[in-house]
Amino acid sequence: MLCSINYLHNKSQQSFYLCAMSTLNEQIQVLTAEINAFVPQNAAELEDFRIKFLGTKGLVKSLLGEMKNVPVDQKKEAGQMLNAFKQTAEAKYEALQNEFAGADASANKIDLSLPGTPTSIGTRHPLRVVENQIVSIFEKIGFSVATGPEIEDDWHNFTSLNMPPDHTARDMQDTFYVAQNPDWVLRTHTSSTQARVMETQELPIRVICPGRVYRNETISARAHCFFHQCEGLYIDKNVSFADLKQTLYYFVTEMFGENTKVRFRPSYFPFTEPSAEMDISCTVCGGKGCNLCKHSGWVEILGCGMVHPNMLKNFGIDPEIYTGFAFGMGVERITQIKYQVNDLRLYSQNDVRFLRQFQGIY
Repeated sequence: MLCSINYLHNKSQQSFYLCAMSTLNEQIQVLTAEINAFVPQNAAELEDFRIKFLGTKGLVKSLLGEMKNVPVDQKKEAGQMLNAFKQTAEAKYEALQNEFAGADASANKIDLSLPGTPTSIGTRHPLRVVENQIVSIFEKIGFSVATGPEIEDDWHNFTSLNMPPDHTARDMQDTFYVAQNPDWVLRTHTSSTQARVMETQELPIRVICPGRVYRNETISARAHCFFHQCEGLYIDKNVSFADLKQTLYYFVTEMFGENTKVRFRPSYFPFTEPSAEMDISCTVCGGKGCNLCKHSGWVEILGCGMVHPNMLKNFGIDPEIYTGFAFGMGVERITQIKYQVNDLRLYSQNDVRFLRQFQGIY
């Protein structure tokens, strides 16, 4: 016979004094009714239920612990009642736990019929867009792409391009020199790539050389300490200035349209002779005059000329057999004309509002 059953709940001690099996049965019936009637409002109340009945100091464990005080002849009957009580508590908790889990899953269920969250699509940088357009145009007429290092030695950046150490043409470009070794510089033009191509590639040569270049200039709306160029080089037998003009006419037509007018003006570059600068009719005003063309109707887009014989000799090319032409343009300048960008600093400020204007352009 059970003389006493002690259990703890909410840190307060409660005692059941059971002097007969009928008293144990009554207590289990009361607790079972409480279990069956329990309806939690939230997960916290369900956790309190678990602690009260199934916790390490809960009612189920406390009652089972009193089995040692039950007389031997009554252990079987008492054990069956206590096991049934334990199973009822566990079944109730498991059912309520599954119910709450199902409610959470239903609340978090994805409705596939709803429209998706839009994803912002990025865009290429405008300079990369224009550079790709330039390269693509020249690739269509047989030019291949050549690239070179941005840190160059004096030979490839100056001397081989008909600019010996005492040549005044070096003053045309404010150069960034590497402090540890003044014979190395940040390249001032992609002509250094042309020099490397002439040094290593077999004739004939027909390349377009895009890349970033550096000059020690004050940053403003019209100038920057770094910018981008695309330079072209063609060397073969019987290459003439007429070939140069027709190549550039084709480029202008493809880039700016068939109605664009072109003019050449004499100029000077140390690595070409004769040399010229090429202008096109203003794409904004159509040649009538505006702020972009400074009311002249023309805008300059590139410099060009026939490869200087001295430059050919520097790379072991016989100028009596081979001739060639070269040209170079600033990518920022072409972008400014094509898309009417009025400040060079916008290209490197990473202003998303500016960059989004070129979305969808490739």
